[in-house]
Amino acid sequence: MIAPNDRAPGTRTIFLRILRQDSPEALPRWERFQVEVETGMNLISCLQHVAANPVTVEGDDSTPVVFDCGCLEEVCGSCTMVINGKVRQSCTALVDEYAPREGDEIVLEPMSKFPVVRDLMVDRERLFHNLKRVKAWVPIDGTYDLGAGPIDTPDHQQMRYTMATCMSCGCCLEACPQFNKEESPAEWDDAFLGPHAINQALLFNEHPTGKILEYDRMEELLGVGGVNDCGNAQNCVKACPKEIPLTESIARIGRAATFHGLKRFFSGK
Repeated sequence: MIAPNDRAPGTRTIFLRILRQDSPEALPRWERFQVEVETGMNLISCLQHVAANPVTVEGDDSTPVVFDCGCLEEVCGSCTMVINGKVRQSCTALVDEYAPREGDEIVLEPMSKFPVVRDLMVDRERLFHNLKRVKAWVPIDGTYDLGAGPIDTPDHQQMRYTMATCMSCGCCLEACPQFNKEESPAEWDDAFLGPHAINQALLFNEHPTGKILEYDRMEELLGVGGVNDCGNAQNCVKACPKEIPLTESIARIGRAATFHGLKRFFSGK
């Protein structure tokens, strides 16, 4: 432990209480670490300090805490974890916000809706699988030789841009009570898609070229695990770090799904 007289000027001591798990099959355990921090540090910096000095407050040698991170500017979406009981990006979580005083403690846990790989790192494969379910892409095969694409208005582009800021971080899924942890990939196609996939379906339905796949997307969204499984808890929009209006996207897709179902019924297709 760091004695008060040994600290650098302008620093303070805080504690990290971290839920650790050595492997997907291992039992989780809590470990507590002491960290010397400066003003303006984020939680990734604290975890890097622990990685360089993996000794618990009891003085026991441990191992570096495993976590995901990439861009460190809330763009890649990989450093999502549960901080003091709420899910968010750890790269923009400042220590001054969570531990402003000497001796404060921050509790870190992995997301609960995805399988733990190790410590704070989880496997988000199902998140990306659900994007494939709604074909969240613009089909460009065979279009490159057709000349210029459809013209879009700046206002419509701006509307789509807000939805396009989704970084597939998983915050909305962790907060969603309808998105349950499904361990087996065999169960994924029958489980709720989640607000991120519904939002991305709307994004690409609104794209002049992506609209080509609108029928396929709406078929998936009307099926098992589709938009009708949303319970309208509205936790997703509160948890989204990009402040995407997810509930508006879900409502718009819900209306579109109703019209799609009616058209399918009366057309016999």
